[in-house]
Amino acid sequence: MWVIYKKEIRSFLSSLTAYIVMIVFLMITGLFMWVLGGNTVFDLGLSSMSVMFNIAPYVFIFLVSAVTMRSFSEEKRLGTLETLSTRPISDLGVILGKYFANITLVVFALIPTLIYYFSINELGDPKGNIDTGAMWGSYFGLVLLGAAYTAIGLFSSAITENQIVALILSMLLCLTSYVLLGMLGDIKWLESIGKSIDWFGLDYHYYSLSRGVLDTRDVVYFLGFSAMFIWLTKLVYESRKW
Repeated sequence: MWVIYKKEIRSFLSSLTAYIVMIVFLMITGLFMWVLGGNTVFDLGLSSMSVMFNIAPYVFIFLVSAVTMRSFSEEKRLGTLETLSTRPISDLGVILGKYFANITLVVFALIPTLIYYFSINELGDPKGNIDTGAMWGSYFGLVLLGAAYTAIGLFSSAITENQIVALILSMLLCLTSYVLLGMLGDIKWLESIGKSIDWFGLDYHYYSLSRGVLDTRDVVYFLGFSAMFIWLTKLVYESRKW
């Protein structure tokens, strides 16, 4: 696993992908926080990073899907998937190596956004008037959400050789898991089971963590969700031997 992890990290750093992902993420979140009128920090008049934490999950849907789409699709296209099979690494080790490498990129993309925290902390009246607990909870939730998106992206990439198809499929699955399940709970004729359906949505548990209260049920949900898609990826990856 460690060999695959290092290989993927080197691949990211030697290409423009990692840098483009981080720059795009910072630009979009920065524009929504400070520039685009109507919902910026200055417009709301609050010492809060809620604007970024509200928009980041949607930006992640595209960015994480764009990064993970090549994970297995590229290996299939170049014919290097069989080379991986000859190495003394288990199928699960290959998948986890790629999985943790992509999560590392997600964390790297989030680290520069800490400048927003320090800026808002200085601009607050009084100085330091910011809910630090909610901020760290939201960051933790974003990392777990990114991990869930990554698991979906790897599964999508393992299904097809076409990177564009992998990108679209990953985005659809992420959008369904984050947005659509929550929207089903608002449908009137599903009112009796709406809350139950809503619980299965990623957004429900993400916003639960963003309140600054670390609930183990939310953490277990994210870990279980990611594990399910890693298991599905393993099934698809192993199907090449059939």
